[in-house]
Amino acid sequence: MKIIILNGPNLNLLGEREKSQYGSFTLKDVETNCKQFAKQNNIDLSFFQSNIEGELVEKIQSSRNRENGLIINAGGYTHTSVAIHDALKILKIPIIELHISNIYNREEFRHKSLISKIARGVICGFGENGYIMALSAMKKYIEK
Repeated sequence: MKIIILNGPNLNLLGEREKSQYGSFTLKDVETNCKQFAKQNNIDLSFFQSNIEGELVEKIQSSRNRENGLIINAGGYTHTSVAIHDALKILKIPIIELHISNIYNREEFRHKSLISKIARGVICGFGENGYIMALSAMKKYIEK
């Protein structure tokens, strides 16, 4: 079972930015926890972060024939990127949209996602635990 987790802009600064919103954990902490979960659950996990929209699009496109599932925290691109939307729409594998914070408890512009209608499900507001929740949900979905 191969799953990829994609992280968008500014997530590389977790632990430094808006600690009241995101906590003090780092993206490296998240990756370590996810890889530990993956190892315990026989998941071949890839983890990728980029601040560059085109790099995320390329990673999504290359996932279409290599992965069984894709989890994406697109950060600010969630609300703005038609390119990421279109790349995800091409995939025939399940997609889970993920957000650390509850985007519906934040600024109005964050309430609209260009990813949600394509995703199998959305997880938001559970902090770093959302990543493990997404992995667990994806594993169960793929095993069906």
